[in-house]
Amino acid sequence: MSETIDAVLRRACEAGEVPGVVAIATDGDRVIYEGAFGRRAIDGDAPMTADTVVWIASMTKALTSAAALQLVEQGRLELDAPIAKVLPELARPQILEGFAADGTPRLRPATRPITLRHLLTHTAGFSYEFWNADIGRYQQQTGTPGIATCENRALTTPLVAEPGERWEYGIGVDWAGKAVEAVSGKDLRRYLQDHLLGPLGMADTDFVIGPSQRARLAAMHARGADGSLQRIEFALPEQPEFFMGGGGLYGTVRDYLRFVAMILNEGRADGVQILRPETVREMARNQIGELTVGPLRTVLPELSNDADFFPGMVKKFGHGFLINTEAVPGGRSAGSLGWAGLANTYYWIDPQRRRGGVIGTQILPFADPTVLRLLGELEQAVYAMG
Repeated sequence: MSETIDAVLRRACEAGEVPGVVAIATDGDRVIYEGAFGRRAIDGDAPMTADTVVWIASMTKALTSAAALQLVEQGRLELDAPIAKVLPELARPQILEGFAADGTPRLRPATRPITLRHLLTHTAGFSYEFWNADIGRYQQQTGTPGIATCENRALTTPLVAEPGERWEYGIGVDWAGKAVEAVSGKDLRRYLQDHLLGPLGMADTDFVIGPSQRARLAAMHARGADGSLQRIEFALPEQPEFFMGGGGLYGTVRDYLRFVAMILNEGRADGVQILRPETVREMARNQIGELTVGPLRTVLPELSNDADFFPGMVKKFGHGFLINTEAVPGGRSAGSLGWAGLANTYYWIDPQRRRGGVIGTQILPFADPTVLRLLGELEQAVYAMG
């Protein structure tokens, strides 16, 4: 079956459908597939390799969530207490209700406090400008920078719903990263290195990449309306005001598979217990009750297509993970976990059948149909291995 995946990925690169792609899969105990094809840049000669560095974007969220839950285990953070106990900036959240005739935002105080559970499950009411036009308009009216600037002011956007009212994808995990910093006394970069990335052996994963990683960095590409690909300039700030716990990490798919395997092994990696088994089980459990995960409708088509994973299926969210409630024919089991990064990086974790995989490219906009097809074919082939 490895040859089947090789052929699919190689064909996509040779046909110019993607510049380069890396894919890897595990059964929790060992790597059962690894392949890299194409080039790091469409206009370059350097080959895509298993140690190519990519911006993993929102795949950062699961790592930040795991860090916060380590501190919950230690009693230093609480899931259901008002997060204002450690982040006084969130003591009086405001909800955006619309705009006056002159464009001035209309705000009202929230009636419920925000909790860490809300932040980790995207039910705090925060949103992103990529998928919520009101947030984009608010940023324009107030001069608030976008999240990718990594400026602290980017985190000052209002809520678009009461905490706990609905699932709304947004900057909540960035605030969870701030909570990690507040109680640990370390910045998020140092905390993750000391307590997650280091113990997991994820040596190429960081918010700020060094010369070795930069030499292996894949270029960013944009897909045009005609399907063509063009290299574009992209870089996050090298001296950010805050480390973006919701999307700031670069890394390799090989590194990320170590995190996937740790989750499959109930928090254990290389003889070290990173998270308690019961914590991992809670991460994988529906944490949003009767609420459901809806589609992401783009308002910035240059950055994202509409994204609806498993259309027609009820989807839930755990602590950091999307949960599919039905089995995917030929693929992941019901109750599997997954998420993605804006530049078309994806992963899944299937605790029931002990399978997990990661695929990485560097293409905008998000939810690229070609990459989603490759993800699906990778998944199908991994399960066909038996």
